[in-house]
Amino acid sequence: MTGLGKVVRTTAFKLSAIYIAVFSIFSVFFVLYISYSTNVLLNQQLRETIATELLGLSDQYRVGGLPAVVDVIEQRAHQPGASLYLVTDVSGRILAGNVTEVSSYVLSRSGTEPIVVRYARYSGDVGQRTAMVQVVRLQGGFLLLVGRDIGERDQFRQIVSRALVWALVLMIGLALLSYIFVSRRVLKRIDSLSATSRHIMLGDLSGRLEVTGSGDEFDRLAGALNAMLDRIERLIYGVKDVSDNIAHDLKTPLTRLRNRVEQALGARPDTDGYRAALEATIEESDQLIKTFNALLMIARIEAGSPDGATTEVDAAAIAHDVAELYEPVADVTGIDLVVEAPQPILIEASRELLSQGLANLVDNAIKHGAPADGEARRLRIAISAAREGDTLVLRVADNGPGVPPEDRERVLQRFVRLEKSRSQPGSGLGLSLVAAVARLHHGTIELGDGNPGLVVTMRLPLK
Repeated sequence: MTGLGKVVRTTAFKLSAIYIAVFSIFSVFFVLYISYSTNVLLNQQLRETIATELLGLSDQYRVGGLPAVVDVIEQRAHQPGASLYLVTDVSGRILAGNVTEVSSYVLSRSGTEPIVVRYARYSGDVGQRTAMVQVVRLQGGFLLLVGRDIGERDQFRQIVSRALVWALVLMIGLALLSYIFVSRRVLKRIDSLSATSRHIMLGDLSGRLEVTGSGDEFDRLAGALNAMLDRIERLIYGVKDVSDNIAHDLKTPLTRLRNRVEQALGARPDTDGYRAALEATIEESDQLIKTFNALLMIARIEAGSPDGATTEVDAAAIAHDVAELYEPVADVTGIDLVVEAPQPILIEASRELLSQGLANLVDNAIKHGAPADGEARRLRIAISAAREGDTLVLRVADNGPGVPPEDRERVLQRFVRLEKSRSQPGSGLGLSLVAAVARLHHGTIELGDGNPGLVVTMRLPLK
């Protein structure tokens, strides 16, 4: 494709051509309309002026006869900007006026129309001018001609024509400037978007579209695409992390399963031994299934397609339901489980996921919040639901050993388990699921110090 062909195919050229066509049509129509309207107005004013002067001269003739009309015409004819005047007798001889020559055809008819006449100016010059004249016949056969020069009207037409030409030239110049602006600024942004997109397609997921801060539509588009790229990057790296974590954390239980089966097959045939091996295998398999189910739920939540639609639910009722669910366990293990949710708090959310997230926090507190050996205090777990402005605050606090500040961000990741909790059953996905639920509801999760213990806070917008 030639260079001219590339220019013609660009959006900047097409927009500039459209602007030229639209504004040219508008300008021509506007100028022609003004010219026509002005011409009609001037012609009407000329006719009214001529009619007024003829009426006045006719009155002079009736009062003072021909001498009075001749005196008035001689006074007016040689003044600056004077109208055209002519008085002739029946034979056509000029008696008075500033018109030196006029065709007999004009004197023989009446009416008002533009004609070409020769007349003498007050300075004595003779010239060919275009005038609008009207001829009336006076008593006695005398002819009276009154007219107005229409050269000003022609000059106005010339001015309008020149204005139209200059307007078209100006529009073409502005169109070229707009083309240069669009091609150098707008198309530069588009080329930047295309270049960044190619880098991303080549595997550079960290690439982002340029945001200049002007707030125009390109910035809005870039911001939306960057947000989409951030989410895609998180999802891709999340899948990679899940794959790595599965390969690392599930390799041990799968190996343990295989060794247990091999050991059972290699031992002396024993029904009780086989049964024990199968029961242990089933228990280990159930734990693996729970792990995979948790991973699938986190993946669905982060992909924005969780099970169950969002409805208006009462967060305080959910807090009471979760406490009621764990109350038997708390009674058996000697845990003080309290709920602080005195009034209903309505929020648009998924009841199942919100309940699951809150239950995970309580389950973690029960498993990992027991006081250290030698401490006499009982474990206390407090569940609270409160409203702070337009935010729902769900909080689970315990008085256990807590989580060190340097590990609080890390424990929200998948398969992360601290050393002191590895003796407890679990997969390290509980807090990851809670964080995913918070993100799904456009909220946040924070881990804080309970002095002693751990305080986990979920903040979710009510609207």
